[in-house]
Amino acid sequence: MKKLSILMFVFMLAYGCKTKDSTEQAAEQAPALVKSPDFNADSAYTFVQKQVDFGPRVPDTKPHDACGDYIAEKLKSYGLQVIEQAFKDTTFDNKILNGRNIIGSFNPKASKRLLLAAHWDSRPYSDQDSLVKNKPVLAANDGASGVGILLEVARVLSMQKTTPEIGVDIVFFDMEDWGNSEQAEDEYGGYCLGSQYWAANKHTPNYTAYFGILLDMVGAKGATFFKEGHSVQLAGSVVNSVWNTASRLGYSNIFIDDRGGSITDDHVAVNKIAKIPMIDIIHTKPNNMSKTFFDQWHTTDDTMEHIDPKTLKAVGQTLIQVVYQEAEGEAL
Repeated sequence: MKKLSILMFVFMLAYGCKTKDSTEQAAEQAPALVKSPDFNADSAYTFVQKQVDFGPRVPDTKPHDACGDYIAEKLKSYGLQVIEQAFKDTTFDNKILNGRNIIGSFNPKASKRLLLAAHWDSRPYSDQDSLVKNKPVLAANDGASGVGILLEVARVLSMQKTTPEIGVDIVFFDMEDWGNSEQAEDEYGGYCLGSQYWAANKHTPNYTAYFGILLDMVGAKGATFFKEGHSVQLAGSVVNSVWNTASRLGYSNIFIDDRGGSITDDHVAVNKIAKIPMIDIIHTKPNNMSKTFFDQWHTTDDTMEHIDPKTLKAVGQTLIQVVYQEAEGEAL
C-alpha cells in the first residue's frame, strides 16, 4: 500500500505539472492587452448628471430638445462628424411624436468601423413605481448612463495624439422607451422606435460595421451584466470577446460569465433589420430573481444617487479596450 501511495503521489504530481503547463500555454496564446487610454469615470458621471439636470427627456418636450442639442454639440466639440436623423413615428397608444437620432462618427474615413449605441430618451411614465404611476422618469440609469459613457468614449478618443486605425460610430437612439409589452401588438412591444428607424434608414448609404455594442442601464451600484440571450444567439462571438476583455481587465464580478434572459432592446432591430451583429450590455439580475432589471427601473427613483462611478468605469474601460484591441487586430 505504501508503494501504491508513492506511485499515486508521483502520478498526481506529474498530472498537476502537466495541467499547470497547459494553463500557462493557453494564457501565453491569448492576445495581449494592447495599451489603451484611461476612461475617466468622474467625467462620465458628470455627463450623466448633465442629462438628468435637464429633467425627463420625454420626446416632444423642451427638456428633450435641450438635451438633444447638448449631446450633438458635445460630439461636435470633440471633433466627431455629426448627423441628425429627424423622424416621426406613432407610438403604441397612437401618439405621433417627433424623434431625433443623433450620430457622431470618429475617424469617418476609416474602412473598418465599430458601432456603439445607447438610447437618450426617458420613459414618459413611472409605471413600475409603487406609489406614483404616471410621472415622467428622470432615467439616470435607464438612458443617461449609457449616453454618459459614450460621450466620455468620444472625449477620450478625441484627445489621443495618435488616431487608432479604426472608425467608431456612436449612435444615440431616440424613442426607445415609449412602449408597453402588455398593450402593444408589434414584436418590439412598442419600444425601440428610433433604432427601428435607423436600421431601415441608416445615416450613411450602405453603412455597415464590423460589430456593434449597445449600452442600456449601465451605471447602477452593484450592477451585473449577464450575457443577454439575443446577443448570444445573434452575435455570440462578440459577446465572448467583450466579456473576455472585461475579465482580463478585472471586471468579471460585473460582467458575469453566464447566460441571462433575452431582452427586446435596440440591438434586436440592428441585428434583424440592419444586419449588423450587435450585442447588448444591460443590467439584469439572475434568472431566479423576481425582478429582471435594477430596483429603480421605470420608477421615480431612477436618480443620480444610485449611479456608481465604479460601474461606469468598468463598462467604459471595457469599451475603450475593445476599440483598441480591434484597431490592433488583437481581439480577445
